[in-house]
Amino acid sequence: MSTKTVLVVDDELGSAEILAMILEEAGFKAYSEVNGRLALERAGEVIPDVIVTDYMMPLMNGAELARALRADDRFSKTRIILTSALPEFSLSGCIDGYDAYIRKPFKVDSLLALLEQCFGR
Repeated sequence: MSTKTVLVVDDELGSAEILAMILEEAGFKAYSEVNGRLALERAGEVIPDVIVTDYMMPLMNGAELARALRADDRFSKTRIILTSALPEFSLSGCIDGYDAYIRKPFKVDSLLALLEQCFGR
């Protein structure tokens, strides 16, 4: 099986970089970006299998990123995992097009289990 690619998007750069490193150690090819605009550019370069994105970010938030990804056929198979400190129900009506939600702060094991579900392992 080929290595799965994950793009982590969070305006807290340290958090995004650390999570990307943890995902690398878990066997994924991982990248990180600090906002949706940069993530969209990176996604076009690497076509990730999964994007783990924060909801609240400057320049392009998680909802705007999800809309842009869903409008582009290159990302038709890309799964989107939305993260936020807000409860999921409080975002209803603000965002759609994501495949899974995980509330911050989350345990890395919970995210890894969610990724396993996304890949059907």
